[in-house]
Amino acid sequence: MIDADSVSLSVGSTPLLSEVSMRVAAGELVAVVGPNGAGKSSLLSVLAGDVAPSSGSVTLDGLPLRSLRPARLARMRAVLPQRVTVAFPFTVAEVVAMGLYGSRLTAPEEEEVVSGAMAATDVAHLAGRAYPTLSGGEQARVSLARVLAQRAPVLLLDEPTAALDIRHQEQVMGVARDRSLAEDAVAVVLHDLNLAAAYADRVVVMRSGVVVADGAPAEVLASDMLSEVYGCAVDVHHGDGGLMVAPRRAR
Repeated sequence: MIDADSVSLSVGSTPLLSEVSMRVAAGELVAVVGPNGAGKSSLLSVLAGDVAPSSGSVTLDGLPLRSLRPARLARMRAVLPQRVTVAFPFTVAEVVAMGLYGSRLTAPEEEEVVSGAMAATDVAHLAGRAYPTLSGGEQARVSLARVLAQRAPVLLLDEPTAALDIRHQEQVMGVARDRSLAEDAVAVVLHDLNLAAAYADRVVVMRSGVVVADGAPAEVLASDMLSEVYGCAVDVHHGDGGLMVAPRRAR
C-alpha cells in the first residue's frame, strides 16, 4: 500500500498541491483524473519519491518513503513518467532490461522477465530496434515494459495511454488491471474518463491541486461535478456496457 497524508507541494510561491490525501491499497487500481494543471503529475511525483512534499508525508508499505534507499525503492515501486528520454541508441531489449536494476535474479530469470514484459506490451517484435527510431506510441509501450520488468508491487503510471491507438490503450489498461488483480497497488493518471470508468476501482478527481472527489466510478463520475471541474458541459450516460462520458455538443 502507498499512502499520502495531507501532502502539499509548492515551487517558489506557486502551490501545486494542497493538503492532498490519497491511499492506493494492494489489489486496487486507482485512476487520477482532472484538467490540465490540476496537480495529477505532481501528486504522482510525490508518491514516487521523486519530489519531496513541502508538508505532509508519504508511506510505502508503512515505511516513510524518504527513508528508503534507491535500490530498495526500485524493488517496491515502479514509475512510468509522462516523458521518457533515451539519448543513446539502446535497443528495445536493453531499455526494458534497465527495469531490472536492484533485482536479485539469475541471468536466465532476467531474460524471462524481459521477454514477458515485452510480450505483455506488444513490443517483442521490436526487441532489436534502437529505441530512438520508434514511434511515440512504440516508445510508450517499451517504457511501460521497462516498468513491468521491475516486478514492483506498486505501479505509478502517468498517462500511459496518451500516445496509443485504441487497441493498445485497451491492452495497456488490461495490463494495469491484471496487475491489480494480482494484488499489486496501481495508480494511473488518465485524461480519458471512459478508460477510468471502465477499468478503475476508484477514481480520484483533482482540480487546482486539491482532491474534489474520491470514490467508485459510478459515484464520482457525475455530469454536474465533471462539468464544473472541467469548465465545459459533460454528459454521463449509464448503459449495459457501463458508464460513457462525453462532452455535450451543440447540434
